[in-house]
Amino acid sequence: MGLTKSSSVSHLLSSEIQKLENACNYTIAIAGNPNVGKSTIFNHLTGMNQHTGNWPGKTVTNAAGTYEYKQDHFLLVDIPGTYSLMSHSEEEKIARNYICFGNPDVTVIVVDSTCLERNLNLVFQTFEITDRVIVCVNLLDEAKKKGISIDLKKLSDLLGVPVIGTNARKKKTLTALMECVYQVCHKEILPSPKKINYLPVIENSIHLMIPSIQKYDSIPSYLHRFICLKLLEKEETILHSISSNFHVNFKENELLKQKLDESYCLMKKNDINESNFRNKLISSIILEAENISNQTCSYKKGKNFTFKIDKVLTSKKFGIPIMLLFLGIIFWLTIIGANYPSSLLSQFFAWIQEKLIIGAKAISMPNWLSDLLIFGMYQTVTWVIAVMLPPMAIFFPLFTLLEDLGYLPRIAFNLDHYFKKACSSGKQALTMCMVVIKWYRKNSRREEFLFYPFYY
Repeated sequence: MGLTKSSSVSHLLSSEIQKLENACNYTIAIAGNPNVGKSTIFNHLTGMNQHTGNWPGKTVTNAAGTYEYKQDHFLLVDIPGTYSLMSHSEEEKIARNYICFGNPDVTVIVVDSTCLERNLNLVFQTFEITDRVIVCVNLLDEAKKKGISIDLKKLSDLLGVPVIGTNARKKKTLTALMECVYQVCHKEILPSPKKINYLPVIENSIHLMIPSIQKYDSIPSYLHRFICLKLLEKEETILHSISSNFHVNFKENELLKQKLDESYCLMKKNDINESNFRNKLISSIILEAENISNQTCSYKKGKNFTFKIDKVLTSKKFGIPIMLLFLGIIFWLTIIGANYPSSLLSQFFAWIQEKLIIGAKAISMPNWLSDLLIFGMYQTVTWVIAVMLPPMAIFFPLFTLLEDLGYLPRIAFNLDHYFKKACSSGKQALTMCMVVIKWYRKNSRREEFLFYPFYY
């Protein structure tokens, strides 16, 4: 049983965007890491022809828009930015499921030219899911400023897919990307993505299982390898999605069970088990990404200062101490420094409150009403403002500065190993910092809040 485009996409998009999909000739998915200019490209191509909504059953928003090129109408779907397709966050699941089951005609992966090696991680993971891929190397102007030069032709040859260089801020640089999308949709260009060569024992296990997967006619051939990997990884979430979308039941396939058991035994003999299987996959991807990056990227002497800093900020020896120093300074500025503007605001609001009390007495306002309005509503609201506004006004600009400098992803990297022990990820660092500051501010002024109504 084959999948039609409408049947595979309909449950993955909001109803309004489904109508756009039916009216367009081709559907293009735009994927990439956060902050690589993905949405900027989307906005330039679609202009005002955009629609937003929630993914069905999810709180993460989707954005879709249309553009016309050579009399063809294209629907662009801006899927959530993600660093990986192997994690379990809502954004990563949506991105993976749409690329895998949404059946887009082309998936454009936008990568940051200033850190190509890191972005290739997502590229290689996407290659396991679809063979209709275009790599868009964005922010070439930023790479030039940093003395980074990328051989796009060689990168295309090594990856086996079209590679287009762009500067998302200049719309005219997107013409080549639009032309490449057009040619891939019309099969004038046939991408042949390079697959990662994992450890020999993993590759042997995949070859052992593939004949059992090939018996399912409803599953596209380019997904066979991906399904084998997920079966070996015991990734139940994606396996359930595959079974539902392609109407198959792997648990009833006795031959597949037998081959899977043989594969587990084969890997166990080579010290590969369920706990370290994913790490083996990621290690192979990282090595290949590093290899390709070294072959295609060149750096002007004296211009690779960022990479030298990177080695220090994310090193095992200096990464955590430097991070704690930065966070300690931010906490001190936010918690201690906020006391001064907080005190000024409290005095200002108290001065206004005195005037309000005098005014209430002047007009003979009933005590119950003045207490409700002044000591109830006004005093509570102004206390919250005086306590919470200063630290937030200090905290967010400081973290915005760290984000602009590129240090927040490094904090997430440094903390990811520890956060995983609590079934979370390093990306929760910002949220945790906000909670700590909020808790401290609330408890440090709890006594003042409790007795504040009796000041007058």
